[in-house]
Amino acid sequence: MSRRQARENVFYLVFEAQFQKQECNYAELFQTAQDIGVVKYDEYTEKVFFGVMSELELIDKKIEENAKGWKLERISKVSMAIMRICVYEMLYVDDVPFNIAINEAVELAKKFDYDKAPSFINGVVNKIAENEGLKK
Repeated sequence: MSRRQARENVFYLVFEAQFQKQECNYAELFQTAQDIGVVKYDEYTEKVFFGVMSELELIDKKIEENAKGWKLERISKVSMAIMRICVYEMLYVDDVPFNIAINEAVELAKKFDYDKAPSFINGVVNKIAENEGLKK
């Protein structure tokens, strides 16, 4: 499975997790998504999904700090899922350069989000990359 396909799997899972209760069992969600054929098992999918969910509070804080004038509740769930994946990859996945993570986020937005979302997402995650010292 390509990384792009794995990211789409993660997108489906992170998006769905947003509709679950606070005490959501992410392992059960992951297994159910496989059982019903929404996602195929892949190590990268598993790593990134569980990574995003374990670092969700920090990731959301970074998104909120860099989405100037936007409260998290106002950002679409699709855009939030995409940015969460991107921020996780930029900060925690060593073999994914930040610019690749950003490009992949923009591509996900083009496929799954509304017309203006790619530029919005690009702006927010680029600002996070800059503030995290990833851009040199």
